[in-house]
Amino acid sequence: MPRLFALLAAICLLATPLRAECTGENLLLGQPPAALARLEAELARQPYPTGNFWRATRPDPAGGEQVLHLIGTYHLGDPRHDAAMAALAPLIASATAVLVEAGPAEETALKRAMATDPAMLFITEGPSLLEQLDPGEWQALAAAMKARGIPPFMAAKFKPWYVSMMLGIPPCAVNQIAALNGLDHRVRKAADAAGVPVRALEPYDTLLKVFGALTPEEQLAMIRATLPFEDRAADYAATLADAYFAEDSRRVWEFMRLQSHSAPGYTAETADAEYARMEEVLMAARNRDWLPVLEAAAARGPAVAAFGALHLSGQDGVLHLLEQAGFTLTRLPL
Repeated sequence: MPRLFALLAAICLLATPLRAECTGENLLLGQPPAALARLEAELARQPYPTGNFWRATRPDPAGGEQVLHLIGTYHLGDPRHDAAMAALAPLIASATAVLVEAGPAEETALKRAMATDPAMLFITEGPSLLEQLDPGEWQALAAAMKARGIPPFMAAKFKPWYVSMMLGIPPCAVNQIAALNGLDHRVRKAADAAGVPVRALEPYDTLLKVFGALTPEEQLAMIRATLPFEDRAADYAATLADAYFAEDSRRVWEFMRLQSHSAPGYTAETADAEYARMEEVLMAARNRDWLPVLEAAAARGPAVAAFGALHLSGQDGVLHLLEQAGFTLTRLPL
């Protein structure tokens, strides 16, 4: 799997703020004009490719108007979230509900399941990663895990998809995994302070099922494709962060897809097919499942929904799905 899959997986499940010393280079800067023109053309093909903050409205059958405010989030802590919270706070306070990917009940259920079922994250049968990878691959993985404070003997028993998620987090950031201060958690805290119910868009084990459905070969391929980029982990994190705060997250997705066209072992066709599958399982299928939840919340009264920014754009993005369901979308400033 391409490097971005591991990075996105990490961002989906691990809310870890990047410390001041965790700096990297924005890989989008300095691209040749031809590459930038192609990237712009690809972005132009996607519905709603930019924007983090939206208002969706449609007439209510009983009279009046259904109103749903949507904020695309970045799951890592950053002081630039202050501006978003200033815009969101009054909307949250007046909402009938706040919808997030995982609420407090889902996080509790996930922790309970992980504590009672080691097979969720660990290899409990069959060969360990030490045995499944060749010696050079294992040495590189062991060094990467040690840099993240994880003893290699423990990493050897992790399921490959979980190892890939950890590789998606720069070593400089892993020490603060427990500091839940991304925009999602800030939205939840504001809702709690305002006494507004927080509801989940999906069951607690949705992403675990997504990654668990990958074949063993696909999971190992995630590790093998990620290790060569280990020394650029901070660069990928910086690229994604800069794009998010420019309200331009889709640009990173399309950039990485185009970059994969020339990656070793790939053609444009195979890279595009792999990205299409990633988008389907990681975002599009979930977006379609979220649509009735979002519609039901809007029908009950004004609601706010906060979820990863990459879910907003695309043919099966939340915004396009809402438009097809009869909502009018208006981009709002942050």
